[in-house]
Amino acid sequence: MNKRTVCTRCLRPETTCICKFIHPAENRVNLIILQHPQEVHQAKNSARLLHLCLKNSQIHVGEDFGDIFFKQIASSNYYDVLLYPDTSDDSAIATSSIAKIDPNVSVGDDNLGSSRSVRLWVLDGTWRKSRKMLYMNPALQAMPRLSLQDCPQSLYKIRKAHSENQLSTLEASCYALQKLEHGAVNYSPILEAFAAFVAQQQAFVPSSL
Repeated sequence: MNKRTVCTRCLRPETTCICKFIHPAENRVNLIILQHPQEVHQAKNSARLLHLCLKNSQIHVGEDFGDIFFKQIASSNYYDVLLYPDTSDDSAIATSSIAKIDPNVSVGDDNLGSSRSVRLWVLDGTWRKSRKMLYMNPALQAMPRLSLQDCPQSLYKIRKAHSENQLSTLEASCYALQKLEHGAVNYSPILEAFAAFVAQQQAFVPSSL
């Protein structure tokens, strides 16, 4: 049997290529996506599309990244912030020790206690997988957290959510970037393209009789 031809850009079979949904944006806040290995080949995965859209972004695949990875990627030019929900059940970390930042601060804002540019980190995986990634990487635990509030209803209708207001990696990242950049970059085209991407994925789901 012949193997399906894979697009070298989006890494998907050419029949389900998502390159037509790519809308480039020059995000001011650098974004680092840590993707769980099991998400890489998920047809419903939004992280790859997000990475292809954002000029200033990186995507790294793994679960336990290790101290060497964080030392290599560390930079005195950035103030690293983890995009993660404000949870009350962090059994592995004392909740009082988790620093949180105001989502209304801007890039390099003195409210962060630093003139460095913000660098946003996001975990791409299911709720259970992302929590495991957090607890396996102390460097992530040490980062101040940004949690989103009052976001629009999710467009991600093709995957079961952990809660009503849970967003896809792409949506959460775009809304966080909008807040941190004070609307300096328009992410609407990416969100609209994501809605079209979701519609394409839904078309492959057989209708229930």
